[in-house]
Amino acid sequence: MPIIEVNELVKNFRTFRRRSGLWGSVKDLVNRKYQIVRAVDHISFSIEPGEIVGYIGANGAGKSTTIKMLTGILVPTSGSISVQGLVPYKQRYQHVKKIGVVFGQRTQLWWDIAVIEALRLLQKIYEIPKPDFEARLKKFEEVLGIADLLNIPVRKLSLGQRMRCDLAASLLHNPPVLFLDEPTIGLDIAVKSSIRDFIKEINREYNTTVILTTHDLSDIEHLCRRVIMIDHGRLIYDGDLKSLKDRAVGRRRLLVDFILPIDRTGLEKVLAEYPVEMESNSPFHWEFIFDRKKVAAPEIIGQLLSKLEVKDLELENPKIEDVVREIYQQGRPAAP
Repeated sequence: MPIIEVNELVKNFRTFRRRSGLWGSVKDLVNRKYQIVRAVDHISFSIEPGEIVGYIGANGAGKSTTIKMLTGILVPTSGSISVQGLVPYKQRYQHVKKIGVVFGQRTQLWWDIAVIEALRLLQKIYEIPKPDFEARLKKFEEVLGIADLLNIPVRKLSLGQRMRCDLAASLLHNPPVLFLDEPTIGLDIAVKSSIRDFIKEINREYNTTVILTTHDLSDIEHLCRRVIMIDHGRLIYDGDLKSLKDRAVGRRRLLVDFILPIDRTGLEKVLAEYPVEMESNSPFHWEFIFDRKKVAAPEIIGQLLSKLEVKDLELENPKIEDVVREIYQQGRPAAP
């Protein structure tokens, strides 16, 4: 059974339309104009227990709005949501006891007290037995490296230190579902790597279901097999990352080092039957750019190996940034 079910979810916001100029401000005092903005537009999906799902889209696509409805912060305009059999905005007390949430721009820790005191307060709030609390805290100290941070006031932590402590706080009660909204924003590479490893470990050890929204697409590549992509509040892709790459990216690059120098004329003769573009800054090193929908990489590689002396070659995988850009260009719906 799915642990999260979303069906025809819609969220509208009523916004004040301000008129320009002094006379416009006077008019606004007596006759305000409003418009309805649809942030989420009839989205449906389901997520199985133990999945790590990347929920991605451009700024303003509706990602954070969806997460806020899934966590019970916002009430949908229409449609239905079920998380672990609960309706988040109706059964909020029961719901928040069974989820973990990390918002990259906000902390759930108390600003002026030490981290350990904040975690002990959360222990009381979530009614975590002392042996479980001590065991999980030890685990977080080992994996997240927060042992030296526990006695420091939250306000004195750097962004990376605070994010690690926020992750510990969100998982202190061992929730089956974890929502991560931009958890690595503004962090350096080393801290990002430790947070990714930690997410993988809790998913593997506790079968924790993770919903990840991020603009750092390397997070998606490292953590997620499945991707849900939205644009203008509408779902434009839901499937595995490999299929996304296969569907989107047509052009690929093959990098080849030759033992002997070769010129363009010689290569054009060898690859005369294949629609391939060639680039080089050395007669020993060439780049071949081709459309995978017109010619397969093994055909080009086989032809080069049979006709020329190849020292080394590398077929570059498509970058996730290029994949997302191309999917938006192919699948962008008309604005509502």
